[in-house]
Amino acid sequence: MIETISRTGYAFLRYLATRLLRIDLMLLALVVTLTTIGFIALFSAGYSFPWRIEGQIRNIAVAGVVMLVVSCIPVKAFQKATVPIFIVGCVLLLLTHFFGVTVKGATRWLNVGVRIQPSELMKLAVPMMLAWYYNVRGENVCNWDHLTAFIIMAVPVGLIVKQPDLGTSILVLIAGASVIFFAGLSKRILVSLTGILILSMPVIWSLMHDYQRQRVLTLLDPSADPLGKGFHILQALIAIGSGGFSGKGWMEGTQAHLDFIPERTSDFLFAVFSEEFGFVGNLVLLALYTALIGRSFYIAAFAETRFSRLLAGAIGCIFFTYTFVNMGMVSGILPVVGVPLPFMSYGGTALLILGVCTGILLSVSAESKH
Repeated sequence: MIETISRTGYAFLRYLATRLLRIDLMLLALVVTLTTIGFIALFSAGYSFPWRIEGQIRNIAVAGVVMLVVSCIPVKAFQKATVPIFIVGCVLLLLTHFFGVTVKGATRWLNVGVRIQPSELMKLAVPMMLAWYYNVRGENVCNWDHLTAFIIMAVPVGLIVKQPDLGTSILVLIAGASVIFFAGLSKRILVSLTGILILSMPVIWSLMHDYQRQRVLTLLDPSADPLGKGFHILQALIAIGSGGFSGKGWMEGTQAHLDFIPERTSDFLFAVFSEEFGFVGNLVLLALYTALIGRSFYIAAFAETRFSRLLAGAIGCIFFTYTFVNMGMVSGILPVVGVPLPFMSYGGTALLILGVCTGILLSVSAESKH
């Protein structure tokens, strides 16, 4: 018995050593660099709120441990767990609809001893489920397979829209749609769906909640209500513009320190960063995010299985969507939808999801042949 346990323990340690030796150092370095830059910017934005600084240190530590643990799990284990995770996620969304906690008019939370937000789970569960489905169907998929995939995706997206949570539903939709696209969706169908979406805009507009329509109207003309709905965007734009070419310097930003920028440690952290580090800092930040997204797609291209390729590609799209949507809404080119800047903004749940995504990419990379 002792000899068997010893052999098992030795084999496990050898497996962990092998996984750690094959870790993708470039991906890990990019994530660590972005997280460090984010903490530096967050410290400046929220030094008057020490509990937020302490909370972010805890969030980063937990997300880092989760990332390393997930990176040591074989991709096949994720594949086997996909269907149960997706079903549990959908059940939790249904329970949230009937028994959820309503905060500020939205029923997004479920009390199971502690408050959880099931929609956050679906950001990863939906692309995992679609990657699993296409892997089962094989390489020769047909239009009916794509239709089935759309139906699979529509169930959780519809439940999230119902809460209502426009930002999360968009993220889940894009993550799932990216898997369908990578699985071989034809250009003809893609163009047709785009046309249908454009023609459906009046219907979509009529179905939107008042606060959602107001966000779009504020995007088009934030100056119409400069002290109300347009205040967030206008102050963020002032911060970005006042940063100039090289920025005012770390801890020297006035918009954040004088409390003009709302949610400056979370959704609008990019405005704080832009004011303090300017155009040059933004170029560096864009280069790092571009490298992160590019590395994700590189890992996807060399993944061993169809499931790994589709899932890694979807994670690359998640990183891109988070980055583009956050910078877009802070810069006034997209409506405010509450999407954090990846690895930088304050938030335990968002960092945990991103840590799991990074861990999966590291696992895929460790098992690939490149």
